[in-house]
Amino acid sequence: MRIVIPDDYQDCVRTLDCFGKLDGHEVRIFNDTVKSTDELAARFADAEAIVLTRERTRIDAALLERLPGLRLISQTGKLAGHVDLAACTARGVAVAEGSGAGSATAELTWALTLASRRHLVEEATRLRQGRWQGHLGQQLGGQRLGVWSYGRIGRQVAAYGRTFGMKVWVWGREGSTSAARADGFEVAPSREAFFAQSDVISLHVRLNEHTRGMVSDEDLARMKTSALLVNTSRAELVAPGALERALAAGRPGFAAVDVFEEEPVRAGEHPLLHLPNALCTPHIGYVERDNYERYFGIAFDHVNEFAAGRLKDALNPSVLRPA
Repeated sequence: MRIVIPDDYQDCVRTLDCFGKLDGHEVRIFNDTVKSTDELAARFADAEAIVLTRERTRIDAALLERLPGLRLISQTGKLAGHVDLAACTARGVAVAEGSGAGSATAELTWALTLASRRHLVEEATRLRQGRWQGHLGQQLGGQRLGVWSYGRIGRQVAAYGRTFGMKVWVWGREGSTSAARADGFEVAPSREAFFAQSDVISLHVRLNEHTRGMVSDEDLARMKTSALLVNTSRAELVAPGALERALAAGRPGFAAVDVFEEEPVRAGEHPLLHLPNALCTPHIGYVERDNYERYFGIAFDHVNEFAAGRLKDALNPSVLRPA
């Protein structure tokens, strides 16, 4: 099959062990990002299959209309709103998804938490500049960690907090809070208390029409001036501009974010990058070799299964021809 893999920022996919699964196929990889329908249509013009890296590439009805030869979209990780599944089905394009895996995002969440509390980036920069200690950090032990949503990643982060001696509580829907209680974690008595009393808040909510903009200016204004907000989930969970306004006002006192509304961020164009009380990373939560081996390994398996007429777990099985 003719396969296109877009948005491989680090040019690393070809270095993965699982890349050998595509031997015998014609594979083209792009390392930069384009957004317009015209540019994407040009890149995918001859593709029979597209392997997507998470939500980096948007596939909508207008683009699909210009790709008559496309037969399969193989998604790394879970499908989200970046692919119009109904339009794919209408055009006869099969869509297969993978699954979340590993602890990479939870580990980055904790790395950002530690780096923020101990000013690691600033102190390392000062030392390179010939300067000695400049900040007084804060330990995590004894502080209150608030985890919003107790799913796979939220569970891991809550466990890290417990290991570090933090007082952990959870907020979220009934399913999250019930599971947290079953694991021995406290549930915040109210949303207001969750924001007002937590020293560190970490967001781990799936983005959908109900959760978009769920963290408001009022929520952030309740946070302590010494508090830290960590977001390795989705930028759109926070109301537009609310975090920038909150940091400028000093509540919370610091934020660590790995996600942005429009990605990739180029030339320092995002306002958070210019705030002294924000630590920003370029959406690397899931970008880790073991995670990539699993993500792409499953996606490449789906390509081979489709090519052999054996793809069984398409999200739109009605488009599959009988083997």
